[in-house]
Amino acid sequence: MKRLLLLMAAALPVLAADMTNLKIVVTNPEGKPVQHANVVVKFIAGREKIKFGAKIHKEWELQTSEEGVAKIPPIPQGKILLQVIAKNYQTYGQTVDVAEEEKTVEVKLNRPQPQYTAH
Repeated sequence: MKRLLLLMAAALPVLAADMTNLKIVVTNPEGKPVQHANVVVKFIAGREKIKFGAKIHKEWELQTSEEGVAKIPPIPQGKILLQVIAKNYQTYGQTVDVAEEEKTVEVKLNRPQPQYTAH
């Protein structure tokens, strides 16, 4: 019984998933922070070793602070879909590869394009 417990304790760090602390910084074209922007992060690809290969489906929705920063709780490494929505700016969407322990994603939101009419 002791051997089984020792074997399980030794294998636990190997089975734990690699996690990333993700920070998203949102700015406007002038480099100023965009506050209260809605940030949606969807985990779309990767495997968590602790679940023995089962896919994880996680999603976070939050807002940027007054400094334009949104911090996501530790997430498994893999591919994420990042979407940023803010009033008076174009919507930003991008797939991001997350493979480090600490990752900062810088998002620059553009002003909306002028509307054109065919008439």
